[in-house]
Parts: sequence; C-alpha cells; structure tokens
Amino acid sequence: MLHSAGPLLSVDLSAHETDTEDVSDVLESFIGGRGVGTKLVHDRVPFDADPLGAENRLVFTTGPMQASQMSFTGRMNATAVSPLTDGLLSSNAGGFMSRHFADTGYSAVEFTGESDELVAVHVRDDGVEFEAVPDLAGATVSETCDYLEAEHDLESDHVAAIGPAGENQVRFASIMTTEERAFGRGGLGAVLGAKNVKAVTFDGDSAPDIDIPSSQMEIHREAATDDNIMKEQGTVAVMDLANAMDGLPSYYFSERSFEGVEGINGSAVADKKYKKGTCSACAFACKLPTRDEERGVETEGPEFEVAMAFGSNSGVDDIVDVMKSNQLCDDYGLDAISAGNTIAAYLAANDEFGNRELIWDLVEKIAERDGVGDDLAEGIGRVHEDLGVENWSVKNMDFAAHEGRILHGQALSYAVANRGADHMYATFYSVEYPLVGDDQAMDNVGFEGKPERLAEREDLMALNDSGVVCKFSRDYMTPERYEMLFGADFEDLLDVGARTVTLERHFNNQRGFDASDDRLPYEDELEGLEDAIAQYYEVRGWDDDGTVPESALPA
Repeated sequence: MLHSAGPLLSVDLSAHETDTEDVSDVLESFIGGRGVGTKLVHDRVPFDADPLGAENRLVFTTGPMQASQMSFTGRMNATAVSPLTDGLLSSNAGGFMSRHFADTGYSAVEFTGESDELVAVHVRDDGVEFEAVPDLAGATVSETCDYLEAEHDLESDHVAAIGPAGENQVRFASIMTTEERAFGRGGLGAVLGAKNVKAVTFDGDSAPDIDIPSSQMEIHREAATDDNIMKEQGTVAVMDLANAMDGLPSYYFSERSFEGVEGINGSAVADKKYKKGTCSACAFACKLPTRDEERGVETEGPEFEVAMAFGSNSGVDDIVDVMKSNQLCDDYGLDAISAGNTIAAYLAANDEFGNRELIWDLVEKIAERDGVGDDLAEGIGRVHEDLGVENWSVKNMDFAAHEGRILHGQALSYAVANRGADHMYATFYSVEYPLVGDDQAMDNVGFEGKPERLAEREDLMALNDSGVVCKFSRDYMTPERYEMLFGADFEDLLDVGARTVTLERHFNNQRGFDASDDRLPYEDELEGLEDAIAQYYEVRGWDDDGTVPESALPA
C-alpha cells in the first residue's frame, strides 16, 4: 500500500529541543495525513489533556500523493485536541505548503510542551531553529508573513502562521498558510497560540522518493480540460440550488431562504474574480481570488460556507461586504465560518441583521478578545445562553451551510460526526442535492440506506485526508483509480478510513463523549433520525451508547 515515508520529528517547545523517531509501522497502517495524525495523537496525548495545555500535541502531516504532480494533491493535515469541540480533531488546508513540508524529509512533525517566549520555529531538512519573535506579538497573518519573507527569504507558501486570534486563544482560531488558506475548523490556531508559537516554516530539498503510478497524469489531464462551474464560481456555485430547495440558512438559522441571494451567489462572486486561483500542482483551479477596486477589498473567496455565514445568516446581501469579512478573518486568523455564525448569533440577539460595520467591528473584537468579543470568542456552544439564542452547534461546532432540515443524510452526518456539525467530514450533501451522477445520488428526504452510505463516505473522506487528496476530486477518483494509485484493494483502503474514524471516536469517548452528544437542535423535525443513528452505530460495530468497544479498536 502506498504510504508516506520519513521519520516523525518531535519539537519540544518547553526545552527548545528536537528528536526523531521511526514511525514506519504507523505509516504502513495509516498511509499519511489525517490517518497518521490521528494515530499519533490518539496514542501520545493523554485522554484528559487540556486542549490549551502543554500536554496537547499538534501534529502536521501530509501524504504520499504529495510526491506526485497530480491535480487535487496540494493539501495537508493538522491534528490535535480541539479547543472548540474538546475532542480529537483534524483540519485540512490547501495552498502550496504541503510540498515544502515534504521537502523537509519528515512524514510528520509534532509540537509538544509550550515555549516561555513567542517563537517562530523553522523546520528544515538540516535542522530546526527556534527564533524568538517578541516584536510579532499581536501581528496579523500578513504582517507575520511579510517579516518571514524579509528576514528569511521564505514566501508565505512556506509558512503556517497564527494571527491575534490564535495568540488570544479564540476557540475557533485558524492556522493560516499561503496567507489565505486555513486549517480552519476546530480552533487549532489557538493550540499553537497556547504553545506560544507565532509561526512554523518548512523548507528543504529532501523529499522522500515515493513512486506514484503514471495513471496520475490521466487524472491531471482531465482536471485541466474538463468544464466545471467550480472553476468559475468555487463552492458558492451551489448557493442558488440550496436557496431554491429552501435550504439556505438565513438570519441565524431562523429561515431557510434569502431574498438577497443574487447579491452573494456564485455569479456575484464570479463578477469579482480577477484571476485564476489554485493549489500546488492542481489544474482544476477552483479558488477565487476576488477584488473590488472601488472599495479597496481584495481576498480569496468567499466560498459557500462563508457566503452563508457572513451573508445570508447575517442578513447581508452585498458580496463585497462578505469579501471584506472574509479578508479580516484571514488576516486576524479566524475560522470565517465559525466567526460569521457566532456574529450572526449576536446579531439575532440584538436585532442587528445586516449591520456590516458592526460585523467588522465584532471580527476585530473577537480576535482581540476585547469586550463582548471575549465572550463571542468562546463560540456558539458556550455563549448561546448568555445571548439568549438557540444553540446551533453539535459538539460545540457550529453548522455549515448545507441545510440538514432539507438534506436528511447530511443531518445524520452532522449528528454523528466526531468533528461536529462540519460539512466536509462526509460531504453527504453531494449525494443529496445531488452534485454526483444519478448512479450515486440519493433522495434528500428520509434515511433509508443512509447510515451504511454515511459510514462509507466518512471512510472515503478519511482516506482522502490521509492520501492527501482533495475532496473535490470526487468526479475523477473512482475506486479503480484509488486502487491503481495506492496499490491496494479499495475495500482495504476504506478500512484505513474506518480505523481512523474509530480512533477519533474512541479518543473522544475517553473524554466523555457518547450518544448524548450526537444530537441536533432540530431533531424533532426529522422522523426516523433516532433509528438512523442507532443503525449507524451498528454499521460501525459500536455500542448502543455511541462508544467504541475494546474489541472494535484497530490494532
């Protein structure tokens, strides 16, 4: 089976020391990326570790496909105990850093302990440097990247940085790379902030020699030549469809369609796109560099989730306003989905929907933990009672844009996902809109056949995150192509994903998670949900209370 190569680098921030360790057995069993990160955190972090404490470990990993030049492979993974969900969580980022990471020669790099001073850590194939950077305290992501380029001749695609939000341990702070790409959901930026790490850089010329089958180029050619609306509109292309289905969360989830949708939909974003955008080696080029010269706004995106959170869910119908919100989140180092949804909760509590100036002020206040921003920085799951609004989160992860009250399989996914109400854990929405062929599509209403299909999709997404292969490769990565690229039977590859999901669930069980956490705020509206959750546990081989029996743990 194709897998990553190279040792684990452990970076002890308390002692400013490093060590390497052979983890070939983990690589052979879990391929790379999320699978390897999950196994390492599961086995090396105490089950009762404080997410913002020295015992938590943050692990960067990439996968064997980063040795290729195939489209959909410019991504990498970060794993730790999440300050937002309090469970084991992996976050995935695109951009250009994955190949610089691979060039260091390490298969995984973990950060342990906590530094007694603010540092930038430079990971190279010839050693690790700890640089004290007190002058970067409070710096934005762009300011940090400017410093690293000026002082170290390292452009932003070598850099994983946090902004003020990470330093101030906002529970949904991001780690940013290439300035505008995010390890977004789950607050891993706060983990780096708690460890007093402002930035990590990766550089070298020691990428391991991993033989990738030539079939990669067939996929690359198709990605380059196929006509796909995502190349023009990104994920926001689905907004009109969601709105037409009465499935676009609006006004803090109180409504499901938005009268101002034309101001923030795919066409509105495409009108502001000024060049192509992509990730490393990818010819699909679905990214969205956008600009409004009149108002001086330039960013990348927004994608659908952010256009919902800062758009329809906040009562904003101007794409440039949403672009500015997105720009601010990137520079302060905030997950724009959670920031937008949390601000929407505040707008609902104070009857301020559509107040763009207030929204931008709240983004800054959250990042700085200033005034009301200090409360909002805790996220919806922890602040909703104080605001007097409904708790639109699962396991403290607020909801993505794909509406579970319309897409019932996606609702099931939100309920049981180890990561909470995140759309990318299984991407079940894609089979219910549908965004796939008729042979893969399912009716959006009801739960028949969906528990089994959900487990399979979770396993496939975990496989992609271990590879690492972008999830938007869905039209190109057939089971036969997985087998050719990874040199293993497709069912064996899915088993890697299944073992990854099971380890996540087991770790979270040891922290107190069980079936009582697999709940939705609208579950009474979905007949058959409870039975579907029970069937899902049965498919997984888990106990009725949503816990993993010892007999189901992977070796």
